[in-house]
Amino acid sequence: MKKLDLKKEYKEYFTASQKKPCLVTIQTANYLCMSGKGDPNTSTAYQHAIEALFSVSYALKFVIKKGPKALDYGVLPLEGLWWVDNMAEFDINNKSNWQWKAMIMQPEFILQELVSEVIDQVQKKKGLSNLDQLNYASTTEGLCAQILHLGPFSDEGPTIECLHQFMNDNGYDFNGQHHEIYLSDVRRCAPEKLKTIIRQPVKKK
Repeated sequence: MKKLDLKKEYKEYFTASQKKPCLVTIQTANYLCMSGKGDPNTSTAYQHAIEALFSVSYALKFVIKKGPKALDYGVLPLEGLWWVDNMAEFDINNKSNWQWKAMIMQPEFILQELVSEVIDQVQKKKGLSNLDQLNYASTTEGLCAQILHLGPFSDEGPTIECLHQFMNDNGYDFNGQHHEIYLSDVRRCAPEKLKTIIRQPVKKK
């Protein structure tokens, strides 16, 4: 059975330096996603969204593995877009008014028809109440600045400031939503060892 290493195939999506920000061009990718609002640390909707995303992502993986192509691959990391209506008020220390989109990238051979079939299967098996809110959509971020943050999510402030300073120093402005890629499994990783890519779509001022 052929096994794909999707993190290597999409290396530019899941690699960043902790030492300094860099520019990358992110092409079109397909995502399972679900949106909501509120502090992710206290929002039950956010926790339920993560459960739904991983349930469907793993179900898709096993369908492909057992199907005619007999391909195996690892489910990709959880990602998140975060924003507020007025980005000037985006405060890392006050997340109560944050809006979010939780996402998991899917390999290009996962088609909408299969996603719909698998969502129905997961609904029958697990009875999750929010699966009707799950979307499958393409996203193209284009030119982005990104950096790797090592440590707890609560300590991201200086890393984000470093990224924004890099943008300002090099003549770039915001061109999309604050994006985080969670490379570590929070259930198995000590907070000080968590690895998170902080990404910001940019454009020339």
